Order: sequence, then C-alpha cells, then structure tokens
Amino acid sequence: MPPVITAEGLYKVFGRRPARGVEALERGRSRAELREDGLTAAVIDASFSVDPGEIFVVMGLSGSGKSTLIRMVNGLLPATAGTLRIGDDVLSDMSAAKIRDVRRRRISMVFQHFALLPHRTVGENAAYGLQVSGMNRSDREARATEALKMVGLEGWGGYRPGDLSGGMQQRVGLARALAADTDVLLMDEAFSALDPLIRRDMQDQLADLQQHLDKTILFITHDLNEAMRLGDRIAMMRDGRIEQIGTSDEILNEPANDYVARFIQDVDRSRVLTASTVMEHPAQTLGSEQGPRTAHKMLRETQNPWLIVLKRDRTPAGVLWEDDVAAAVSDGRDDLPWSTVHEMPVVSHDTPVAELFTLSAQHLSPLVVVDDEGRFAGVVPRVTLLTAAGVGLGENGSDAPADGPDPGAGPGPGPGPEDDPDSPALHSTDALGGDR
Repeated sequence: MPPVITAEGLYKVFGRRPARGVEALERGRSRAELREDGLTAAVIDASFSVDPGEIFVVMGLSGSGKSTLIRMVNGLLPATAGTLRIGDDVLSDMSAAKIRDVRRRRISMVFQHFALLPHRTVGENAAYGLQVSGMNRSDREARATEALKMVGLEGWGGYRPGDLSGGMQQRVGLARALAADTDVLLMDEAFSALDPLIRRDMQDQLADLQQHLDKTILFITHDLNEAMRLGDRIAMMRDGRIEQIGTSDEILNEPANDYVARFIQDVDRSRVLTASTVMEHPAQTLGSEQGPRTAHKMLRETQNPWLIVLKRDRTPAGVLWEDDVAAAVSDGRDDLPWSTVHEMPVVSHDTPVAELFTLSAQHLSPLVVVDDEGRFAGVVPRVTLLTAAGVGLGENGSDAPADGPDPGAGPGPGPGPEDDPDSPALHSTDALGGDR
C-alpha cells in the first residue's frame, strides 16, 4: 500500500525572503550562518514516509525542528520548499481553504497541553471537531460517547475538564481525535506534561488502542525511551535535519553517526530490545512424530543437552533432555521421553528482554519464542541472555562509544517560536479542524 504521509525535501525557513535561505543551504551554508542574515532554518531537507497503520516517531531535543515538522504536516505552517503529501493530496500545492478541508477529513491532533475548552463538558470537548465539521448533534454525541469509552472515560461526558486529573484530560484530547475518525493522528509531545506513572499508562493505552484501530500516527517526543517503546520506526532530528530513520533495533545497534550513538547511550535496552532480538535459531529441531533414536542422533550432532520438538503446524510441543533420551533408547522405547522435571517456558517474540531474566532463572530449559500465531520462532538459552546482559546491553544500557559529541551541548539555537508548545498557532481552533 502507498504511504499515508510522504515528505520529500521539505524545508521551513523563517524570516524575510525565506526562499533565499533554502538556496543558501543547498549551496552548503550552515544553519548558524543563516541566522547572521536574520533567517532561522527550522527544517532542512527532510524526507520520510509513514505507512498505513504505522506509529512513526520523530525524536529530537528542543530546537531540533520536530514541532515545526508536525505543524507542516498539519497544514498550519506552509513548507518553504519541498513536497508534502497526505495520501494523494499534495498539501504543499494547496490553497489555505483546501488545506482546511483536508485537515477536517483526514487529520486529527492531540496536543501537549490538552487544548480543552473549559466552559464545555467532557463530552462536548470530545465532539468539538465533529461539531466544527457540521455533523448533527445526535450523531456527534454518539461518536464522542464511543470515543470516551475507548479511552476509559465512560460516564464522564457530563463533567467539566477542571473536574478531571491531568491524565484524564489528556484522554479527553485523545478521545476528541479518535471521534473524528481520520486517517492520520498527529501527537505533538502528547504525554510530556504528565507525571511519569500516568505517562506510562497513556503509552500503554495508545499501544492497546493501536492494536484495534490501526491508525497512522505521527508522534513527536523528546523522550528517547518513549520513542523506542512506541515507534514502529523513529526519525532522529538534530538542528533541523533528520540524522537517521530506522526501527528501535536499527538505531540501537546501527547508529548512523556519533551523534546518534551518544544520544542512545543511556537508553534502557533491556526494556527496548525484545525476545526476537536476542533469540537464536537452533541447529536442528525434532518433529513430534519422530522417535527417541532420531532425537539421540540430533543431540550427538549438535552437542546440545536439549532438543526442541515441534508439531506439524510448527507450534512447540516440548523440550527433550539428553538423559531422558539416552534412557529411552537404552530401554528400546518408541515414544518421546518427556521430562518429568523440566518445563518448557514459552514467551512471545515481542516480550521485552527485561522480562526474560526472572523466567530464565526459574528454568534450565531455554526460553522458547513464538510468533503472533504461536508458531516456533527461536530460543533464548540462559547463556545467550546472560551474554546479552553483559555485552549486548553494556554498562549503563549501552555499547555506544565513549567519545563523540554531546547531543545536548554546543552552540545551536534553543527553542524558537516555532517550537513553543504554547504557541497560539498550536491551540487555534483551525488545528482542530475549524477556521481560525
């Protein structure tokens, strides 16, 4: 399927005659040199695509251009140069009126500071975008009620936002976006104003909702652990440029440059990497219809003390151990000798590595990893897990080099007006689908 969001060579330059800034950047002038001419290059030559049903996270420090980028996708800020598409709609070539129409039909947004209307009820806030789009009252109330139920706020529709906690208010903002039922969901630092525990709950809820709704989500954050936890893919930004795009595994294990390597050095990899990342594929597996003599032969060839047995549908049947197999061969048995001592621990491929240690400590058998359909994917022997903890995860959760630039140091601009989450443009009713 074609991407839902496509950006090609996007630039956003603030100041008088911004096109001259694009020309200067293409000639090799730096962002700092442009500031001497009164120009601020917020986004520089950004290219990426977001596939249907993907959570695409844009990650960067303040001033990196990430909030400017999302406002370009929302149509609030026109691109200085480059092409931006939402499906087949080319936003960068549209009039303001057409952009508003696309926004109403295809784009919803969840804001950092909730952007709720205090004089309206929770239900009215959840239905606000639908009201602006012209939906009749009964239909929009029904859809808002369903959206509030999705985010765990069933029965709260008659309350005012001031009666709710911060986490609950952010759920209202999420419900408002879900009620609009658009193709694209934009989330600009949506959870950063919340306490850590509430923030974690909101991340869990978003992940759970995504399993059912399969939305296309562009998520902006400065928190790398949040990016790694939520993102199918992550774009790392610095000084207006995208430094690397990849999955969390690719960014952790194959950083594009020293900047990215330094940035990820404090990530808790045990909570980002999963069983599929560290699992191994055994040299041989045994079919459940085969006998102990075949098992004995395989154990001799692999020099392993255990052997994974699979059913015809590739789901795991159990683990055989060498002593039991040797005794069965000696006794002339034809049935497989299942252990009466060792159990077979089974984990999903997406189980975080941090959750594997306790289970591994309780069993001598390797952890058997299965895919979403329960089919065998690989094994995580105890020695492999210990190696991952001691070498792959490294001290401070990283094997990044000790040297390299500090992503938080150096000159470079702080957050400008385009990265201010309290900017009036961000909270305009236009961003919710209405006219300013």
